Amino acid sequence: MSSDYYGTSASYARQESGYREKALKIYPWVCGRCAREFVYSNLRELTVHHIDHDHTNNPPDGSNWELLCLFCHDHEHSKYTDHDQYGTEIKAGDDDHQAATHNPFANLKDLMKKK
Repeated sequence: MSSDYYGTSASYARQESGYREKALKIYPWVCGRCAREFVYSNLRELTVHHIDHDHTNNPPDGSNWELLCLFCHDHEHSKYTDHDQYGTEIKAGDDDHQAATHNPFANLKDLMKKK
């Protein structure tokens, strides 16, 4: 049985055209900033962000795209509106987030050993 929850229905297949649908096929349905996971039922909240902010630059390999949730996408674009309004320094691709340092699989080998 096909399901809209997983994006396997015929109506979903008909909607697949354009760069958004290509990006959703290439990348996992996870926000590239906050790591929020998405399923078909809330996929409308996942956006395609153009890294260089050029919406005409759509390479078929998706190298100019990243999937961001609505909140992270708004945050990314607010950096540019802040720059226009307040003159703050910003470069394309700059990110004020710290990289994650936690590795959930660091101790996996020990956990998998039988006791």
